[in-house]
Amino acid sequence: MRVAVEVTDTFGGEANYSWVRRYAFDVIDASSKYSVVRRAKKEIGWTGCRCLTVGYGDMVELRPHGQCQVAFITFPDET
Repeated sequence: MRVAVEVTDTFGGEANYSWVRRYAFDVIDASSKYSVVRRAKKEIGWTGCRCLTVGYGDMVELRPHGQCQVAFITFPDET
């Protein structure tokens, strides 16, 4: 399964997209969403950084504490 990650800045708490970094990586289909979040944090360099994590079903939003950034982790359709 291929997972996509978008990292961007925020302005007023909302995603601003004045700059964007995109990442993609493969994980096995049996991976839990928590292990995918850990892998995404490693890919974008946020390992060890506390984040507010909100799940939306096929997407997870990460907001690191003390930074004006946000990351969106999207999962492919599970059909």
